[in-house]
Amino acid sequence: MRNTECTTADLGDFEGAVLETLQSFDQQNLIQRIWQKDPSLWSSDPAVQKKIQNRLGWLTVADEMTGVLDDILAFSEDIKKAGFCDVVLLGMGGSSLCPEVLNQCFASAAGTPKLTVLDTTDPETILSTERGIDLKKTLFILASKSGNTIEMLSLYRYFEEKIRVLIGENVGAHFMAITDPGSSLGALAREKGFRKIFLNMPDIGGRYSALSYFGLVPAALIGIDPSGLLKRASAIMTASSASTPTKENPCIILGAILGTLGQSGRDKMTLVTSRAISSFGLWVEQLVAESTGKAGKGIVPIDRELLAEPSLYAHDRLFVYLRLDSDDNPALDQKLTQLKKGGHPVVQIDLQDRLDLAGEFFRWELATAVAGYMLQINPFDEPNVSESKENTAQVLERFEAAGELPFPDGVSVEGGLRVSGTLNPEWAQTLAQILQHFLSSARANDYIAIMAYLPPTKNNDVLLQTLRAKILKKYHLATTLGYGPRFLHSTGQLHKGGGRCGRFIQITMEDKKDIAIPGSNYSFGILKRAQALGDFHSLIRQRLPVIDIRLGEALEADLENIVQSLNQ
Repeated sequence: MRNTECTTADLGDFEGAVLETLQSFDQQNLIQRIWQKDPSLWSSDPAVQKKIQNRLGWLTVADEMTGVLDDILAFSEDIKKAGFCDVVLLGMGGSSLCPEVLNQCFASAAGTPKLTVLDTTDPETILSTERGIDLKKTLFILASKSGNTIEMLSLYRYFEEKIRVLIGENVGAHFMAITDPGSSLGALAREKGFRKIFLNMPDIGGRYSALSYFGLVPAALIGIDPSGLLKRASAIMTASSASTPTKENPCIILGAILGTLGQSGRDKMTLVTSRAISSFGLWVEQLVAESTGKAGKGIVPIDRELLAEPSLYAHDRLFVYLRLDSDDNPALDQKLTQLKKGGHPVVQIDLQDRLDLAGEFFRWELATAVAGYMLQINPFDEPNVSESKENTAQVLERFEAAGELPFPDGVSVEGGLRVSGTLNPEWAQTLAQILQHFLSSARANDYIAIMAYLPPTKNNDVLLQTLRAKILKKYHLATTLGYGPRFLHSTGQLHKGGGRCGRFIQITMEDKKDIAIPGSNYSFGILKRAQALGDFHSLIRQRLPVIDIRLGEALEADLENIVQSLNQ
């Protein structure tokens, strides 16, 4: 299967089913109804339809944002002239992942500030960020649609106090906000005299906001031409318009493939990218997981998994290969060819250069909406995200009342580690036994979610990726890897609301250093642990299999211990 937008699909036995899906789309006038913003595609409930109507602005965002480019560019020039050397974005989920992708794929142009995306409550990561910037020459972006995200507000209070100590007054000049009209963040920004407030289109949900102020303002600040991004996005919007035949429509085709194969058991959508655009998967992961993982259904995005021999993969995979023409691709090309020969369905999307990522933002948004239609769910809400938030609030309330956290009962194993959760006393004697029984109990279509409340350092990442590779080789199971609390705003919805095919390994740690949060009775370390406990309790209440492995202060040695235990 091939279309004109540089996409090829080797679907094997599934090609006929996808063609039938596309034919059914014609019969249902699907493309026309999407561009008409018809909410009945995703729900028959009038109340839900009203909410969906207020989440479809991403379809026409390019036209809206073209009209405000001058304001964005003028602001970026003001920041350069003011002498800011660093920009630190404080946000979570949809408010932070697009800027993170653009920052990693493009980096800052000469003469522009360096961008850091801080979407964590991990004390070590916060301190590392602080050490790497000059606070007197740093602009902080508070990015939040709702304006009440606990991580963002806690980080703001921390850095606001730091700058106040340094400069004494005019602290607001070091802060700006991107938020919705009428949000609490907008009120805070006005009260504190922030340098700038960008009010986003209110009919765009956070994870569909890549091409709005949330993505374009940080892009402009580091020298990426926002008009170039919008032009690439507009090109694929035109190619996917209601006048384009369904079988030639790049976004609709991808959505049909995701939905058809997902319903046929190939629900582990495994993203493979050229090295220079590898961070794009962070954004796709959130979009697909949070949009489709609900009502006991879902497509499981597998990002940054090291490619292996075709025989190691179960029959639950769909591979999507984003290939950047200018990158060094021969090794990846060969591996994808082997996967095709091994009988796995593979979709390849060719990108001319990095600016084409703007078109990919839109392609995946529309494709995910189409997949949601096929799954008969509302892809624009996130009903289970609030569970962990509410549980976190309860844990913090208990901490403030009792002065301690309610750690779950568990067993001590070798190396000073402690394991809690779905354990059987008969086999919960060593870490190797626990992991063997936990992993071998998985069914053929299950996946393993590794949820690491650790600093996302290079060394930690290497060890966790090695753990994923060992699980794949030994058990032939797909794995996801998310750093907490970031994943709570991403795959967390899928974990609790999607199909009951996940098994969850939470890894927590003892923080060597902690940081107080001004105005709070708890620290960042306590907040991070409360978030882990809140999500742990959510999974337990959902009767999902979960274990928490609590590390000591020898972080890398303890991680190595977990990896080596799979060899036993």
